[in-house]
Amino acid sequence: MREKLKMYRASLIMLGIFETVAVTLWLSLDNIFYLLNFSYIGICLAVGLALYTRHYRHARRVVQLAVGLYMLVYLGIMSRENMQIEGFWYYLFLGVFEAATIHYAVAKIFGPLLFGRGWCGYACWTAMVLDWLPYKHPQGPRRGFGWLRYVTFGLSFAFVAALFLLHVPGLENIMFISFLVGNGMYYAAGIVLALVLKDNRAFCKYLCPITVFLKPASYFSRMRIAVDESKCVHCGKCVRTCPMEVDLLDPKRSRRNGTECILCMECVDGCPKKAVKL
Repeated sequence: MREKLKMYRASLIMLGIFETVAVTLWLSLDNIFYLLNFSYIGICLAVGLALYTRHYRHARRVVQLAVGLYMLVYLGIMSRENMQIEGFWYYLFLGVFEAATIHYAVAKIFGPLLFGRGWCGYACWTAMVLDWLPYKHPQGPRRGFGWLRYVTFGLSFAFVAALFLLHVPGLENIMFISFLVGNGMYYAAGIVLALVLKDNRAFCKYLCPITVFLKPASYFSRMRIAVDESKCVHCGKCVRTCPMEVDLLDPKRSRRNGTECILCMECVDGCPKKAVKL
């Protein structure tokens, strides 16, 4: 029994974290939705980690589909909640701490202090689609236009701010339409960038506005990929297989693209000497 608990320790810890968030929000906001919402996400993540522990090769994809489709279809389309960054700005301007505001606080602002950019690897509904494209590993050098993410970040803020400043009526309908249109634009831009640059994750590296929130906190993430120097032969395979081009051979937090790690575990699985671990 003790060996089983040790084997699934990561799954149990993740489930415990999300259950704590779920119960805390349920009791403090008196809304059972938060208990069900975060419990579901926690269970999905825990199951995914358990499947990975049992060496199921599609474990991460299972979590991506379970969480990504839930947020896109159920929360976004059926419940008409704008879960994109515009939804965060919308509730922030309203002065309401719920829905997208809570989602961003847990997954994208404070959560990365614990699990880095795990959101990008396991829950993002945009990456859920892009990861099925043919360029799992970048086929060319990294481009220098990551600054574009700050442009899309600023435009999203300006769009919502303008709606409030101009007192535009029917904001709820506008936010729902912007969610649908915005997702269409994300998918289109992501697919085009992936095919042109031969890199499935090009959108994440250059255009995604959410990374402006994710990157600073991810620098201090408790969960990090590390290399055991006593086993490493410096073949560089971990760096070549990384979809985000993180320099895993550098142990420092300031390593190249260090805040880009999405905990996909490609480097762990690809290491011939089993020197890379979480």
